[in-house]
Amino acid sequence: MTLFHLRPEAFGELERPCVEHGELTASLFRYPTGIEAIRLSNARGDLVVLPYLGQMIWSARFDGVDLAMSSMFAAPRRARTIVETYGCFAFHSGLLRNGVPGPDDDHAPHGEMPCAPMDAAGIEAGEDAEGAFLRVTGAYEYLMGFGSHYVARPSVTLRAGQALFDMAMHVENLSASPMDLMYMCHANFAYAQGAEILQEAPFDREATRVRSAVPRHVRPNADYLAFIDELAADPSRSRVLDAGDRYDPEQVFYIENLATDAQGRTRAMLLRQDGDAFFMRYKPSELPKTVRWILKGGDQSVAGFALPSTCEPEGYIAEQAKGNVRRLAGGEAASFTVRLGHLDAVEASAELVHFAPWR
Repeated sequence: MTLFHLRPEAFGELERPCVEHGELTASLFRYPTGIEAIRLSNARGDLVVLPYLGQMIWSARFDGVDLAMSSMFAAPRRARTIVETYGCFAFHSGLLRNGVPGPDDDHAPHGEMPCAPMDAAGIEAGEDAEGAFLRVTGAYEYLMGFGSHYVARPSVTLRAGQALFDMAMHVENLSASPMDLMYMCHANFAYAQGAEILQEAPFDREATRVRSAVPRHVRPNADYLAFIDELAADPSRSRVLDAGDRYDPEQVFYIENLATDAQGRTRAMLLRQDGDAFFMRYKPSELPKTVRWILKGGDQSVAGFALPSTCEPEGYIAEQAKGNVRRLAGGEAASFTVRLGHLDAVEASAELVHFAPWR
């Protein structure tokens, strides 16, 4: 494996190639907003990673399909909180705090990691049992006097010939004291009218629970509150994305008791009307909570059909009360990996067997 170390000065207004590894390429450029970007490409498409801004994935396009949410943001912006640049395909949510802050919380929405100023970034080129890959790597050291001290090492891995890629996070507590840990892989897929959500669990009230708490950024109206009640009574009404504007404001679901395969992995899929699909695969042993976030608004729309997480997104105090805040002992580390992306119609059809018991 070969590692290319990067520096911010290497990114210019013109996009320039940096690494070629068989059909895989990495090129560097800088958005007009000043944000550095790496485009990872293979024969099926590309994704854009922001190496120094939380190492979020800004865009992803494979097989001619745009995977990312629609938003008001044409380009990423230098920001301290994710709501100041909320247009990306995926970001690392957490790590000390997570979710939408409740009335008594004092943390930023989704914590400190989404827009963290990364200390280092690089590109790895190598091969493993699955073939050739390019991997964006990075490191961010969080250090607060009389507070927490950790190092976060996110990565994004793209392989030859695949429209699925890996988004990973490794976090190590460098302090002698325990630290809180709340992590979510926040993947913001595009809303697809008429698409079917597939999950390895029933669409009943026990396995598909509707969030009844109204977050403080939502202004509820009578139809919104009525829709919550309708979905809570019959969650199967959310299986197909055909309710249009009723998903404005957003609706959130908690998916529980997901089945797993022999490797301990569960799957989720958004099957589009053209037969292709958006796809997620991960281990509930690493990420025991699954959140669903659907929004179809005039300024932004998104189908976060599976957001794997260690907690639910209702803020630190609420999640602590539920017992959903994990603790890392001094020197302890935790790792999370999610495979996500696009399946063409043939690949999507092959995955349907995993969802047959719940369709």
